[in-house]
Amino acid sequence: MPELAEVEFERHRWSVGLGLAVSRVVLDEAAQVFRDTDPRALRRSLRGVTLTGSEARGKQICFRFGSDLWLGVHLGMTGELFVAPPGHARRKHEHLLLETAAGCLGFRDPRRFGRVRFARGAEEPDWWRAIPPGITSDAFTRARLAEGCARRARSPLKALLLRQDLFPGVGNWMADEVLWRAGLHPRRRAGSLDSEELGRLFRELRFVARGALRSVGASGGDPPRGWLFWVRWKDGGICPRSGVTLVRETVGGRTTCWSPGVQPEPGGRPPRTL
Repeated sequence: MPELAEVEFERHRWSVGLGLAVSRVVLDEAAQVFRDTDPRALRRSLRGVTLTGSEARGKQICFRFGSDLWLGVHLGMTGELFVAPPGHARRKHEHLLLETAAGCLGFRDPRRFGRVRFARGAEEPDWWRAIPPGITSDAFTRARLAEGCARRARSPLKALLLRQDLFPGVGNWMADEVLWRAGLHPRRRAGSLDSEELGRLFRELRFVARGALRSVGASGGDPPRGWLFWVRWKDGGICPRSGVTLVRETVGGRTTCWSPGVQPEPGGRPPRTL
C-alpha cells in the first residue's frame, strides 16, 4: 500500500499536463474504481478543460480542472499514475486516460482496489474535505496527537499510527520508523504515554513525514541511509543505533519491526545499549 511520500511522488507524474487542456478522455466505464462516481459524467465534463493544479493528502490525490472540477484518485494497493505518448491506446488494467498535448495522463490498477472520484463545485467536495490534517500541516498539533492517544488509549501504538482518521498517509514502514526513532515499543498502549513520550512521538512523526517527502516524495528514491527502513526486512537485521538484532512480529494485525536495543517492552527492562 503506498504511503504518504509514495503518493506525493505519484502526484508529480501528472505535472507534465499542468496548464494543458484535455483533448480526449478514455475510460473503462465498468471498472470497479469508478464505484463512487459516474464515469460518463466524468468523460463529458473533463473534455476540453485545463488541468490547473493538484494536491496530495494522506494516501489520496486530488486534481483540479478549470475552476470547479475535482478529480480524486485513491491508489489502493496496486494503483499508479503514468504518462504515455499522445494517442496511446488503453491497455489492460488502465482504467482512465486523459490526453493532453504533453501526453496521456493515465491511471492503472491491476487489483482494482483503487478509486476514482469526481465532483463539480466551487468548494472542496465532501470526500476531499473529510480527510484529516496531514502530519506536516500546522493543523496537526501535539494536542491533537494527545487527544487521539486518549481516545484510543487501549490501542497498541503500532495500530494507532496506522489509523488514517488520525494519521493520514502513515503506513507500515513509516509507523515502524517513527516508533523506533521515538524509542517506543509498538505494543505500548497509546494511553500509557507520559508528556515527554508524547513529545517524542510528535517530533518523530513530523521528522519522518518531512524526511520521506524530501527523499521518496520528491524523486521516488529511498529514505536516507541510517533509517530503520534499510534493515527492517533483513533476516538478522541489526539496529543502526544500538547494534542489537531487530525483532519482527505481528502487532495490530501488521508485521512489525522493532529494536530491543532502543524500544523497551511494556513493563520490561530498560533497553540495552552499546
